[in-house]
Amino acid sequence: MALFVSTFVNKVDSKGRVSVPAPFRAALTQQSFGGIVVYPSFTQAAIEGCGTDFLEDLANSASASFDLFSAEQNDLNTLIFSSSHQLAWDPTGRVQIPEDVLAHAQITEQAAFVGMGRTFQIWEPGALKIHQAEARSRALKNRPQLILRRPEQQ
Repeated sequence: MALFVSTFVNKVDSKGRVSVPAPFRAALTQQSFGGIVVYPSFTQAAIEGCGTDFLEDLANSASASFDLFSAEQNDLNTLIFSSSHQLAWDPTGRVQIPEDVLAHAQITEQAAFVGMGRTFQIWEPGALKIHQAEARSRALKNRPQLILRRPEQQ
């Protein structure tokens, strides 16, 4: 399973092409598709990104968790799967992000790739700084507690 860490800011050209950070590409070398999957975040003005393996895990989890024709299953399919784009990278490691997806995140000249563990997000760099400050403020206020569980403990 891919693991995405760190933040990288890359230039977006006039055609919507942007370089996927080399560590992100390296994390995805074991998957069957040579590229990334992106979709507009339904909770923030950002783009959600992952490998096809994560999307397959999500589909399997949804099938096991929801009735086939339930409202929850339909909402998930509408918000994620129907809005997803498989983007193959070119020989230089670039992908072309669809215009409507870039517009959702208000990305024009630069894109910040943000590692989120098993997934990543793509932000407009100024919006990312605001989001990070807000997240830090919430975390300091709420002091979340994390229990580390290794796979053999689950």
